[in-house]
Amino acid sequence: MDEAKLREKLARIEALFAGATTDGERVAAAEARKRIQLRLQTAEQREDAVVYRFSLGDAWARKVLIALLRRYDLKPYRRRGQRRSTVMANVPPSFVKDTLWPEFEQISAAIRAYVEQVTDRVLADLIHSDTSEPAEQSEPPQLPAGPGAGIED
Repeated sequence: MDEAKLREKLARIEALFAGATTDGERVAAAEARKRIQLRLQTAEQREDAVVYRFSLGDAWARKVLIALLRRYDLKPYRRRGQRRSTVMANVPPSFVKDTLWPEFEQISAAIRAYVEQVTDRVLADLIHSDTSEPAEQSEPPQLPAGPGAGIED
């Protein structure tokens, strides 16, 4: 997958969550964003926002979530003393459940796959062609623990 294909895939993911119905809407990311923005505004009118704490160990996933929150004019933040992997936001629960989190998961998976492909290609070209996981071996037998354990007179 090259960068152009990744961009196209991300636009399709956004269009999917915007409820796009025509090819023109699927291509027009700006229109999709407006539809999602309208969905967020409707959710904000129907229900109170809740403080969400997202803990993301993956730096790429954290960046995706922050970008999505900002795209929809939500304000990500972190409280003093919280880890960098924590992202806080005030969001209506239905928007998180129906739109934000599913869209985040799909975008994050697409970007993770892209980064993995690029990494594998660069490593194979520049360092070594075999980028597979190392073979798994069973543990060698261990002597029992403790002083003199396993030694007989």
